[in-house]
Amino acid sequence: MTTLTHRTRRTEVSKSSEKKVESEEDTNQERSPDNEDPGDSKDIRLTLMEEVLLLGLKDKEVLLKSDNPTGDVLLDETLKHIKATEPTETVQTWIELLTGETWNPFKLQYQLRNVRERIAKNLVEKGILTTEKQNFLLFDMTTHPVTNTTEKQRLVKKLQDSVLERWVNDPQRMDRRTLALLVLAHSSDVLENVFSCLTDDKYDVAMNRTKDLVELDPEVEGTKHNATEMIWAVLAAFNKS
Repeated sequence: MTTLTHRTRRTEVSKSSEKKVESEEDTNQERSPDNEDPGDSKDIRLTLMEEVLLLGLKDKEVLLKSDNPTGDVLLDETLKHIKATEPTETVQTWIELLTGETWNPFKLQYQLRNVRERIAKNLVEKGILTTEKQNFLLFDMTTHPVTNTTEKQRLVKKLQDSVLERWVNDPQRMDRRTLALLVLAHSSDVLENVFSCLTDDKYDVAMNRTKDLVELDPEVEGTKHNATEMIWAVLAAFNKS
């Protein structure tokens, strides 16, 4: 399981700093989590996988409710595998199969190939990354530097706000996409990139709140009213890996 890492100079957040940050957020507690973030880009629509990859770049049993094509190549490829598989597999098993982290040689065909590069190319097409060749002695390597820093900063601020100014202290009231992004960013070890630019006090509050969130019992949270079962099933799978 991945863990939330803290900068070595950080100390455990004090009660006074927690109260200081929370006092700034009191007026925001009643905001509806279903309202669209006013900072969201109207021109560029990113998938969750693209958002997780973008956050990582340095300036770095599943039942289908619908198997209709989504328009996203990777997601459609995943849906095709799931639809064609009998009997159905668990979320954890599908994560292991799709990522190639399986010891079963008869199921290697389910592994999604070149995922990072394919997502990066999608971001290039959307004008957020660019493609460059860098020479490393005997070979050239393709890299994808960030060119649209505005879009990345919008995404970073959205996650920062979700655990600071817009914190609701209840995952069932959180925007579902934001909750999913926090879970995936945590599991992908890119949250440090999101919170590293915060002041010490806010950094500690953000990390502690995220830690409390991802350490909730997924089996309990997934059965609550209005819960999105798939998000908690994915978190449970990562916790067991």
